Amino acid sequence: MSSPKTIRWGILATGGIAVTFTKDLLVDPTTRGVKHIKHTVVAAASSSSKSRAESFLKDVGAPSEAKAYGSYEELVKDPNIDIIYIATPHSHHYQNAMLCLEAGKNVLCEKAFTVNAAQARALADRAKEKGLFLMEAVWTRYFPLSVYVREQITSGRIGPVARVFADNSMATNPEEAWKDGKHRMVNPELAGGALLDLGIYSLTWVFQTLYHTQPESARKPPKVLAALKNYGATQDADETTTVVLSFPRSEELGGDAHAIATTSIRIATTPGGNTDAPGIRIQGPKGEIQVFPPAFRPTKTKIIGKDGSVEEKEWPQPGPGEGSGWYNGFGGGKNAEGEGHGMFWEADEAASALVEGRKEGKYEGLEESIVIMEVMDEVRRQGGLTYPEKIETTKYPTQL
Repeated sequence: MSSPKTIRWGILATGGIAVTFTKDLLVDPTTRGVKHIKHTVVAAASSSSKSRAESFLKDVGAPSEAKAYGSYEELVKDPNIDIIYIATPHSHHYQNAMLCLEAGKNVLCEKAFTVNAAQARALADRAKEKGLFLMEAVWTRYFPLSVYVREQITSGRIGPVARVFADNSMATNPEEAWKDGKHRMVNPELAGGALLDLGIYSLTWVFQTLYHTQPESARKPPKVLAALKNYGATQDADETTTVVLSFPRSEELGGDAHAIATTSIRIATTPGGNTDAPGIRIQGPKGEIQVFPPAFRPTKTKIIGKDGSVEEKEWPQPGPGEGSGWYNGFGGGKNAEGEGHGMFWEADEAASALVEGRKEGKYEGLEESIVIMEVMDEVRRQGGLTYPEKIETTKYPTQL
C-alpha cells in the first residue's frame, strides 16, 4: 500500500475559525479512517503582525518549522505551500482569494464564498484560467451525516423531495453583544447580517437536498421570494431573513419542489441550546428526514417513514479521543475531550482533490456555489440590502 500523500497548508488569517480549522487539520486522519492523505501546516499569516502569526502557530500545535508572516502578500509567495485556507470575514474573501490565485496557489475559502455572485464568478474564471483548485469551505457538506442524508434521498427512500424547511438562527441581544456595531455579524463594512453568515447554512441544506441530489443535467436555479428585516442599529445588515424557493423540476423527477430557508440573529432555531426539535425537515411522499440543530454541525438524524417507522442515528465527530488531553471548539465553546469539530472533512476533500488532480469540490462545485450566491443576491435585492461598493466590487486589487 502506498504511503499517504502530505498536503502542505498555508493559513491566511488567524482568528477563531482559523484556530478551529487548523487544530482539526492537524489531527491524525487515521482517527477518522482516512489513510491516503495527511495534512501539515507550513505557514500562517496575520494582517496585523508577524508575532500574531507566531502565537497562532504555537496555539494550534503547528510544526516548529512552520513560518509566520506579517502580511498575506508574503504568505502567498511561499513556495512550500500547496493550498491556502482563507479565514477572513466574507467582505474580504474576494480580494484575498484573488491574491492567492494570482500567486498560483490553490484555495479553500471560507463561506459565504464571496459577497455576491459576480465576485464568485470572477474567482471561478480566474482559477480555471490558471488551472488551480478552488472550493468554498462549506464544511457541513462533507460530514458523513450529510453524505448519508443525500444517499437516502438519491436512493428514493422518501420519494422525490417535495419540500424542505431549513433554519439556522441564534438568539442574541445584538444591541448588547455588539453595541459598537463593529462586529462582523452586524457591520455593513464586513458584509454583516444573518444571511451571509448564518443563512448560508439554511440554503446549504436546501441546495444539498433539492438541487445537488438531482442529475447534474437536470438542475435548474430556483425562483426566489424573500422577506428581510434590517438590523436597526447599523441599518445595512439583516437581522432576520426568510426565503421561499421554488425549484423547477421535470414531472419525471417529481415536479417542482419548494423550500423555506430562514435565519435570524435575534431568535434561536431551538431556545436555550436545546437540540430536541429538528432544524431541518426534508419531506417526500414516502416519509421525512429530520436533521437536528445546529444546522452547521449536526450530530443527529431521524427518518420517519410513511408507515410510522422511525430510524434515529447519532453522528459523533471523531478525533484523538478520550485521554488525549486534546480539545477543540469554536466561539468560546469546547467540545468533549478528544472530539474534533468536524472541519477536517472539508480539508480531506480539498487534499483528495489535489491528489486526484480535480479543480473543484466533489459535493459542491463552483457552479453550485455561484447559484447559491445568485440566490443571496436576489434575497438582498428584494430586501433592499446593499453593502459598501468597495466590498461589492470585482475590481482587483481594491484596498479594504
